[in-house]
Amino acid sequence: MCKANVADKKPAVIKLEAGTYYWCACGDSKGQPFCDGSHKGGSFHPTKIVLNEPTQMALCNCKQTQNPPYCDGAHGKL
Repeated sequence: MCKANVADKKPAVIKLEAGTYYWCACGDSKGQPFCDGSHKGGSFHPTKIVLNEPTQMALCNCKQTQNPPYCDGAHGKL
């Protein structure tokens, strides 16, 4: 499997409102950490995030996490 492109070497720590979001898994989206469809034609697919209430979270931007879409500190090894 292809390795994702590193979008940033630090997580996106953001507060999201209730709703549905799609986390970019390929690293090519211009709207990081969210998918903009840049993966089309490739082997990557966005990860769906469904929130029932406002939530602050750290979303992975290095795309090397073992727990997508959440940051697990993998950027520290890059």
